Amino acid sequence: MSWQLQLLNAQLRLTVKRRLLRVPDVTTARQDFDFAAAFSFVPTPLMRHLVRPGGLHWISAGPFKPGRVILYFHGGGYIVGSPWTHEAMLARLAKLSGVEVCAPRYRLAPEAPFPAAFDDACAAWGRLRALGYAPGDILIGGDSAGGGLALALVARLCQLGTPPAAVFALSPWTDLAMTGDSLRDNAQSDSMLPVARIEELTEYYLQGGDPRDPKASPLYAEFPECPPVLLHHSKAEILRDDTLRMAERLRAQGATVTTQAEETAPHVWHLFDGWIPEARQSIRSIARFVQTSFAATSR
Repeated sequence: MSWQLQLLNAQLRLTVKRRLLRVPDVTTARQDFDFAAAFSFVPTPLMRHLVRPGGLHWISAGPFKPGRVILYFHGGGYIVGSPWTHEAMLARLAKLSGVEVCAPRYRLAPEAPFPAAFDDACAAWGRLRALGYAPGDILIGGDSAGGGLALALVARLCQLGTPPAAVFALSPWTDLAMTGDSLRDNAQSDSMLPVARIEELTEYYLQGGDPRDPKASPLYAEFPECPPVLLHHSKAEILRDDTLRMAERLRAQGATVTTQAEETAPHVWHLFDGWIPEARQSIRSIARFVQTSFAATSR
């Protein structure tokens, strides 16, 4: 663990985790996250962010190969976040992989409860297909709630016989039924997320929906003929088991799954690129996965 990561964990524990325990409402949570993204996430040189019809945000940095795209769903517990909050990390991924990123702005809860985000994810896939992208030209990714959303979409596409080239998910939230042991085991070691607010998030989003519905919790989904999967998680975070059990389920269904873990990193540490070396190392590994996956679909 780098000294930068040690310092970041201490700062997150003293500030962000305490703030998340006390934030009074969704509006304030959104303002907090937008502020943190604007002043904490380091922009990538040559970053471009274009908003095109259909709520699609296109993010790149430097040259990229046309005809291929990463369809990425941002995290934020289904109540906060946007393509703008994640643009710095996504621009870095675009630069390192040489592939443009398309980040949809999906509807958030509680104003738009389940299955609104899933419906918007399916619509974003449909818009890319309408633009001429074949399934093998699209790689799907996401973090946290967006990682769960990405995996839920992939399950649907696998069942339809139109899977993407591959999928990656960073600290994905895959089980809204909250049955993972790490929610209890890592309640203290997680430097950022307070487990006491997780149930509240599920209520905001589900609003009476089934937490085991595969469109909300891909841990319970079927993935026939699943493409390659890359999963990142921290061994210290409360959502650790959402990743590990997701990997087990995918492998049981025949998928090729690669898992990579950081010992003590915070939830979705990739967002802190420019602050901790572990973030850049992890984004590089995703970029290699993107390049390898697209090379395989070209053969």
